[in-house]
Amino acid sequence: MKTVWVVGAGGLLGRELCRQCVGQGDRLFVPAEPLAWSDRERLLAQMAGNVHAFAQRVAETELRAWEVYWAAGVGTMSSPAEAMSLETEALGVLLDTLAADARLADGPGAIGFASSAGAIYAGATDEVISEDTPVAPTTPYAHAKLRQEDLVRAFAASQPGMHALIARFSTLYGAGQAAGKQQGLLTHIARSVVRNQPIQIYVPFDTIRDYLCAADAATQMVGVVRDAGLAPQLTKIVAAEHPTTIAEIVAIFKRLARRQPRIVTSASQRGGLYGRRIQFRSTIPTSDHEKPTTSLPVGIAQILEAERARFARH
Repeated sequence: MKTVWVVGAGGLLGRELCRQCVGQGDRLFVPAEPLAWSDRERLLAQMAGNVHAFAQRVAETELRAWEVYWAAGVGTMSSPAEAMSLETEALGVLLDTLAADARLADGPGAIGFASSAGAIYAGATDEVISEDTPVAPTTPYAHAKLRQEDLVRAFAASQPGMHALIARFSTLYGAGQAAGKQQGLLTHIARSVVRNQPIQIYVPFDTIRDYLCAADAATQMVGVVRDAGLAPQLTKIVAAEHPTTIAEIVAIFKRLARRQPRIVTSASQRGGLYGRRIQFRSTIPTSDHEKPTTSLPVGIAQILEAERARFARH
């Protein structure tokens, strides 16, 4: 049994990571209060304090085995550099405090970091993007993610026996995605369909994306972190590896909702932040039980069901 801390446990990926680890019999560490992303001093103090509390929890176990997953942050593709700097600083405090706490050196430790393939490779020209494709960041968000990845690598290199995974995810989706963030096309469409509202789409209908169910993403992330046959430090693209156009997405919603979604297309600066036709294929093998199992129509049906239930409650 491992002691696991998911930083960002309330988010789309974080919730699924918690479910995955609990399902494997691990003990979750839950901090006493939510992270105060709007208050720098308080946030950084929380990070350090949470590490000390986590280390004490690990020290109380027999095996002293632990894992930390970073699925936190408030940034999006359109975030300015200033907004991303606090996220990077908070990660740095967490890693520095982990490295300094002797109680965590007694047992095997691992860290999984959730990064963004769509952001990091946004300017790439390869037809199919793999780990061999040079990074091509085009936004402050992407540059910040690369700096955060470097922090995780440096931390892992300084800790004997440490395992670290940089998971570069494709476009994640799932039920319960935050409404306040300027992201989540599938959730946006589902909410609009349920409410019979117009749907703003800012990119051409032939735009290609790789949509990965958050539950499948969590399964693969945890599986790769725990795969003893892989390198101690690993950077891996985690994707469904099934390219889908916006037109296909709209067609799936039409079939499931049994009515034509009310689409309104318009130009936006946000539309230019992403590559037009992004396809991913990882060169790092994945075991069969870690491969995505949720088809896109099934995943969209789950989002629609959740949004209908949410709409009925309100």
